[in-house]
Amino acid sequence: MKHIFAILLLSLAPLSAHAGGIDKLKEFIAATRSAQANFTQEVMDQNGKRIQSASGIMQFQRPGKFRWSYQKPYEQLIVGDGAKFWLYDADLNQVTVKKLDAALGSSPAALLSGSNEIERDFVLKEVGNRDGLEWLQATPKGKESSFDRILMAFNTQSELVVMELNDMFGHKTVLRFAGMQRNPKLPEQQFQFTPPEGADVLSD
Repeated sequence: MKHIFAILLLSLAPLSAHAGGIDKLKEFIAATRSAQANFTQEVMDQNGKRIQSASGIMQFQRPGKFRWSYQKPYEQLIVGDGAKFWLYDADLNQVTVKKLDAALGSSPAALLSGSNEIERDFVLKEVGNRDGLEWLQATPKGKESSFDRILMAFNTQSELVVMELNDMFGHKTVLRFAGMQRNPKLPEQQFQFTPPEGADVLSD
């Protein structure tokens, strides 16, 4: 299961009177114009069995630019340049390109790298405190998202630590972030992509 488009999306959970998670999400988005972090990704099936694991580096810069570089166990790159979405599979030497809005819809990438109008595209609910983190659930209002609910967890510094993405097939993708740098100066070329010579380019 090498498909990693999974990374770019968001989720939901039980209701709580605690407002910490939503406040921390809004604070994170308002105060973070760009970010870089290491990430690990695990995909679990309906029975909780791990069926995929990967790791790499995530970067984003508002508005609408991001780069997810998968380094292990295989090399894959996802780039949003503000207008187009690029997915490059090094093993297959294949590039998929789509219009950014059509590729993402109501997704975590849209939330993290998009505008600050979070509640325009997502329904937010508090989950409460778990393992010392404040959790919230985000449900995309649009039907084009591949995920039906996304959970997000923030630490006491309002840094994003975990995202849990739940899809309609019962699969759960867990992204854990470490070494989060907020508002670093990122080179503009990080958010540009040119297909390698000889690569197959697929577009919609």
